[in-house]
Amino acid sequence: MSLAAPIDRRLSVAPMMDWTDRHCRAFHRVLTRRTLLYTEMAVDKAILNGDTPRLIGFDAAEHPVAIQLGGSEPGDLARAARIAEDYGYAEINLNVGCPSDRVQSGRFGACLMQEPELVADCVAAMQAAVSVPVTVKCRIGVDDQEPEEALFTLVDTVAARGITSFAVHARKAWLKGLSPKENRSIPPLDYDLVRRLKAERPALEVILNGGLEDLEHAIAETPTLDGAMIGRAAYHTPWILARADSAIFGESDPVATRAEALAAYRPYIAAHLRSGGRLHDITRHMLGLFAGEPGARQWRRILSEKATRSGAGLDVLDEAEAAVPPREEAA
Repeated sequence: MSLAAPIDRRLSVAPMMDWTDRHCRAFHRVLTRRTLLYTEMAVDKAILNGDTPRLIGFDAAEHPVAIQLGGSEPGDLARAARIAEDYGYAEINLNVGCPSDRVQSGRFGACLMQEPELVADCVAAMQAAVSVPVTVKCRIGVDDQEPEEALFTLVDTVAARGITSFAVHARKAWLKGLSPKENRSIPPLDYDLVRRLKAERPALEVILNGGLEDLEHAIAETPTLDGAMIGRAAYHTPWILARADSAIFGESDPVATRAEALAAYRPYIAAHLRSGGRLHDITRHMLGLFAGEPGARQWRRILSEKATRSGAGLDVLDEAEAAVPPREEAA
């Protein structure tokens, strides 16, 4: 069992491939101090054999931050988990939910819903290798599985090996017939099944993921659960995170306006540019900051057109911000 301090998972931002990289997480951290952030999935073999600092390096300012691993060989996952712990991650999460072709060909992700004993072996090896918590993110089933049977079997098999925290994306994954994008919206949500899992396994920590549109929706759907994990809404409309600390954790919010958020994030952007990074690396994660506000289209257009240019600097960000009419706002 882990001796690490407990992690507050009342709200988290889901691991999302190609989206929740270190720049995205640094941006989200400007908006919320307390929300738990996750890396995009990192494949165990890539960590063991690739450019590890580039793959999983992160800034200490991102804490609390967890890493999600993909894999299906207990030994490789254990070694990758140990490396991730040495890097300073607060939690190691195993991906048992991603439906992409890439993970299917590698025998990990959502297809592991069909192999609960293998998942249990993987998390047991990971847990034996690290002192930080090991958790699982899963679906409610895949393809023709009966969701209640599939979910409860997986959770019970894994929990028997000492894992106590599960984030459940409340949709099946159709590995045959639906694209990864379609798998994020077409299979129907079954929040009640996730709530039933918690009711019947009260000793486990159960986090709801899938289709949560904003903080209000997350709060409304999780009164009997241990937390909510928001995915695409946090990415496309990141300003919803600016109320997270007060609405979820009962603490003051770090910024009151989008202008304050940009000012707070500016030193990070400047440091990235000084190190030779591109402005687009960062601004691609900021396109939704003004979603629904006057000037949002101009903000997106300027960043999309000009941040990708060679040598683009902070002046592009200044131009985009100037295109948004100033206004008083509350988080």
